[in-house]
Amino acid sequence: MPDTPLPPSVDRLSPLLDRFRVRAQLFHTGALCGVSLFEQQPGRAFLHVLRRGEMEVVHTGNDGLAPRLIVDEPTLLFYPRAITHAFHNPPVDGSDFTCATLRFDGDEHNPLVQALPSLILLPLRQVTGLEQTLNLLFAETDRSRCGSRLLADRLFEVVLIQLLRWLIDHPDAAGISSGLVAGLSDPRLARALAAIHAQPGDDWTLAAMATKAGMSRAAFAAGFKQATGQTPASYLSDWRLSLAIGELRAGQPIKVIADALGYSGAPAFSKAFKQRFGAAPRDWLREATAA
Repeated sequence: MPDTPLPPSVDRLSPLLDRFRVRAQLFHTGALCGVSLFEQQPGRAFLHVLRRGEMEVVHTGNDGLAPRLIVDEPTLLFYPRAITHAFHNPPVDGSDFTCATLRFDGDEHNPLVQALPSLILLPLRQVTGLEQTLNLLFAETDRSRCGSRLLADRLFEVVLIQLLRWLIDHPDAAGISSGLVAGLSDPRLARALAAIHAQPGDDWTLAAMATKAGMSRAAFAAGFKQATGQTPASYLSDWRLSLAIGELRAGQPIKVIADALGYSGAPAFSKAFKQRFGAAPRDWLREATAA
């Protein structure tokens, strides 16, 4: 991917996180001894910070992750999807951790969740600027003061944003070769993606997207497919339908959703929704609510 910096006006993350918010909740700080099991639960992600010590991480699921990993320095471990994992620490004087669960709007339909690897394991020394946020986080979790838990939750969300920034700037180091993060790491494609994310209801023809990226239509289409693994039209459709799920759950009428997301009308939206999810919007919502 090109290393040319983006213009200051291009914000690659805010349009995503404005549409699909994330909420963190601190659930542990201090030592972990012996075996600590973190079970899979739909819609729940984990963000662990190993502050001190050495441990073995064990994965027993069918998730493509290495069965066993050794972590022997201060490290951030981010599981963006529901994956069972276990930490093996000494039975006494275990390693020190600060840990939070994360809830992403849209759950498995969240574009960021879909775009990230099953595990991001990152030594803290690699992320510039993370140390200051973590110092604030640890200061809040190490002492019990008014509002400490709430502030720790917000600081974990800051840590996540800093991590996502790093991933966009260093996709190769994180093992990300294609998908949304890879697209956002390309300065030209990022301009088009940020605009699509911010204004999904606009008339996004291939020519309009290419113009936003400052590229010819052919070069944009080829570069977009190579970076993200999707055609521009396919990505736009997936983005709009991901947003539609949130609007349906919020009780918005189908016609309002269709108009806001750039469809020619409710029938066109319902057809696209059914092709993507296998059920008409109202039927899908009824089944999702029952589940």
